[in-house]
Amino acid sequence: MAISQKLLFFVEFERFDRHIDKLRRKGQKLDYISVCSPNYLHDSHIRFGLRSDCDVICEKPIVLNPWNIDALEEIERETGRNVYCILQLRLHPSIIALRDKILSGPKDKVYDVDLTYLTSRGSWYYTSWKGDITKSGGIATNIGVHFFDMLTWVFGDVKDLIVEKHTVDVAKGFLELSQARVNWFLSINEDYLPESAKLQGKNV
Repeated sequence: MAISQKLLFFVEFERFDRHIDKLRRKGQKLDYISVCSPNYLHDSHIRFGLRSDCDVICEKPIVLNPWNIDALEEIERETGRNVYCILQLRLHPSIIALRDKILSGPKDKVYDVDLTYLTSRGSWYYTSWKGDITKSGGIATNIGVHFFDMLTWVFGDVKDLIVEKHTVDVAKGFLELSQARVNWFLSINEDYLPESAKLQGKNV
């Protein structure tokens, strides 16, 4: 039987915090909190969820600085709650098929991979938090994180990582995995788009 409830909406985090705490004290606590806020807020919002006695589902990246993971693991142990990360590319049929092919192939084979991702973003990107490297982590963290997760899932653990260039709109480097050597290039700079894409107006 469906239960109809009014949807509650908050524009101030402090009011949301108070509401969740009130529910918890009344024995009506939430089971999960989903975090899809700007990257730099993920860490604090995950902490809030765990300390509110909830499991947390968070989009990538979970944190911007790797050392923050240790603190979250400690809070998981303290609260008995867990953080789950959304790893959506692992559910794509083509990626699953590629992984199956690699897993069934020679274990000592190392593949050469070129990953190039070209897109463009309007001026909104650069004036939003996404254009601030201290808040987004930059293009490699904000966009590349999805591809890096997919590559490690398919080709194994990271053995080496070299970042050759990292600006507000371009990042490139080399990633050595257990079964792959990956040259990667990411760009949101429209100058790198193919002319055919520009002619079709795909540069905004």
